[in-house]
Order: sequence, then C-alpha cells, then structure tokens
Amino acid sequence: MGFRGGFTILEVAMATFIMALGIATSIIAMQSGFRHLDLARGSTLASQILQSEMERIRLMSWSGVAALTTPETFDGGTFFSNSPDVVGRFTVTRTRTADATRPGDVMHLNVAVTWNTYDGRSHTRSFNSIYTRNGLYDYYYTLARP
Repeated sequence: MGFRGGFTILEVAMATFIMALGIATSIIAMQSGFRHLDLARGSTLASQILQSEMERIRLMSWSGVAALTTPETFDGGTFFSNSPDVVGRFTVTRTRTADATRPGDVMHLNVAVTWNTYDGRSHTRSFNSIYTRNGLYDYYYTLARP
C-alpha cells in the first residue's frame, strides 16, 4: 500500500477561514452597492418630482403663485404619481417668499424633496427659482450707471 496524500486539519481550517473572509467581504460590498443604488434611485425620483412641481408652478398665473400656501408640505405623490414607490415615501416642501426689493413683482420659490433610504438615512434635494409677475422666465434688467 502506497502513501495517500491528503490535507491536514490545519490546511482545511486555513482554507475555510480564507473562504469565509472572502464571502463576508463580498456580502459587505453588495450591501454597500445596494445602499448606493437605493440612493441613486431615490435621487432620480426626487429630481423628477422637483421638475414636475416647478413645471406645474411655471404654468400658473401670477395670482395663482401669489395665492400658494407657504410653507406647504405634501406627499410626493400628490401631483406627481400614485405609484407605491412614490406615495408616502417622498415629502415635498414648497416655500414662496416675496422679494425684499420688488415684493409686487418677484417671488422666490424653493421646492425641497425629502425621503429616507432603506437604511433609515434622510436625504433632501431642493431647487430654488425666481418667479416674476410676467412668468417664470421674465427677466429684470438693471441699467448700468456711469
């Protein structure tokens, strides 16, 4: 009978330890990847909600913008979508303030969207704009003085 080669218990233990370390590391990397993926999806939806709300306001008349309740907080699905991915997950806060120097002609708008990722962290994205009496894209120019 010849010599039969095999692994010692120490070699098996070392291989098991290295394999367990590799699996644990890959699980941690996957969790980090899922967290970043969830944040990216949430940021995309928040940006779409912001754009939708700003477009909705842009189509309002001056009197409609002036009549907006401020600050107003509502669910992201109110004007955007009734999808379960949005309803109850995103909170929109809209603030409208009159310009200090031209309160009858210029309004400052801020729309902020807040949501929590699956790990419980709160995130906020916001957009600021100026709305003038003649529409969101009307410009006021100042004259240069010599």
